[in-house]
Amino acid sequence: MAKKRNIPGGRNLRINDQIQRDLSELIQREVKDPRIGLVTLQSVEVTPDYAHAKVYYTTLTGDPKQTGEALNEAAGYLRNMLFKRLHIHTVPTLHFHFDQSIERAIEMSRLIDTANATRAKEEEEAGGVDEEEQDTNDVDNEGKDEGKDDDRK
Repeated sequence: MAKKRNIPGGRNLRINDQIQRDLSELIQREVKDPRIGLVTLQSVEVTPDYAHAKVYYTTLTGDPKQTGEALNEAAGYLRNMLFKRLHIHTVPTLHFHFDQSIERAIEMSRLIDTANATRAKEEEEAGGVDEEEQDTNDVDNEGKDEGKDDDRK
């Protein structure tokens, strides 16, 4: 008899992915609410008892708050449609949450770029003073080097 592989959270991950795929299709084809624009489902997290699912979404058009309200109003209908597609005993209650990770990443990237630009500007200003000092040191060292060459000859 073949031995089952024991992957931690394997079934749960498969169900998360399947719910995400099915919900994406259902939202696109079945939900006719004008408040829902172009929605991308980023991830789905189902509780271990399959009672609840957090669905994280982003939107390209429209207000994320209105889109969330529309999705949460359509959650019962979407759950019913999922029940017809999925072959599991308990279909989770859907809770839609706006995924802010992309906006946070853009903001962090902007802050890093600003910090790098400020640092480069400060180094450039400090580098101008250092170059003058370096030129002075080079002139001093040239005289010393010439003296050494004379000793060798």
